[in-house]
Amino acid sequence: MRRRIVLGLLAAAFALTAQAAPSEAERARIERLIAFVAGQTGLKFVRNGGAYSPADAAKFLRGKFDKMGEHVTTAQQFIDEIASRSSTTGQAYQIRFADGRSLPVAQFLGDELKRMDR
Repeated sequence: MRRRIVLGLLAAAFALTAQAAPSEAERARIERLIAFVAGQTGLKFVRNGGAYSPADAAKFLRGKFDKMGEHVTTAQQFIDEIASRSSTTGQAYQIRFADGRSLPVAQFLGDELKRMDR
């Protein structure tokens, strides 16, 4: 009985470890989202009260993904858990367009992910 419990726990731990990082296909989708951010013009990435260029935002998102990427398995999880809000303050990131409109980064990247998947 005890051996079965130990084997069950080991199997569960292995399953969690095996799912602990995105597949190569999902990693490529995440990289496409980061490249999409980098390629934007006429907008600012707003986080924790500061406004950043698309290039700086992409660099920031890539660094955050490098540090936290093992916690996501899909591009949608990357958007929801890494790219949408500050892990320090919990404050949602925004995209500010040249005309002053703002959009949550979650929506901005979610719309791009849908477009990519068409």
